[in-house]
Amino acid sequence: MDLNNVAVVSKFGSKEAEDAARKVAKKLLAKKVSVYTVSPVGVEGTKKVNELEDLKTAKLDLTITLGGDGTTLRTFRYLENEVPNLAINVGGNRGILSEITLPQIDTAIDQIISGNMFLDRRTRVVASCAGEDFPPALNEIFLNRQNLTKTSLFEIRFQNDTVTQRMDGVIVATPSGSTGHSYSLGGPILHESLDVLIITPVAPVNKLPSIVVPDEKIEIISNHDSNIIMDAQVIKTARFDDVITIRKYKKQAVFVRLKKQGLRQMSKLGF
Repeated sequence: MDLNNVAVVSKFGSKEAEDAARKVAKKLLAKKVSVYTVSPVGVEGTKKVNELEDLKTAKLDLTITLGGDGTTLRTFRYLENEVPNLAINVGGNRGILSEITLPQIDTAIDQIISGNMFLDRRTRVVASCAGEDFPPALNEIFLNRQNLTKTSLFEIRFQNDTVTQRMDGVIVATPSGSTGHSYSLGGPILHESLDVLIITPVAPVNKLPSIVVPDEKIEIISNHDSNIIMDAQVIKTARFDDVITIRKYKKQAVFVRLKKQGLRQMSKLGF
């Protein structure tokens, strides 16, 4: 892979991750790579931007994230094109989405430059409501009721089927997100390469199980005002009886992998 322009992104508010980002930026500069850093991280010789959103116009060959899964999810939200990402676990919990830890960075950079790696492409999802498209999500979109004193009635439509159930909320997860909130609510773990989505009910009155469906359009209507939460980081709202549409996003999330491994996220959970 040709590395001409690389963005280095650190965990927000973590001195450990910020220091690690500076080290990685210097290693890349030493290899004559043009490097972008995101405030507050700054290194002499790099191009410092104030916000992740400022990277949208940069022609990047690679991004490197240093932190936990939240940092990786946040970065992908601003990558409209399929820019590959190398995720390094620095200060994260399990780093389920990460590929390496910091001591492996020199080997990783050499492998990437020599092409001794492969690209792992993952489905993303996007929600829309009342004519507005919301930011894409890699893991899941979670709809929950705003009025906590009443249980909402959710109508879920996919293909030619309709499921109607009283429950507190519903999660639409990708295979990448199958090991996250959906799994904690009893959803299945899926191989990351599958082109499907998981509909997982939250506290359904009639014990509705998770449903695995093709990654096509899903429409959800609630009889109460709802929150629409993307990757547990961005919250939007919908009024009762609004149609919330969730579909596969036009661009995939692309991870740099140094070795092939199936069900890698499952192994990070200790199975």
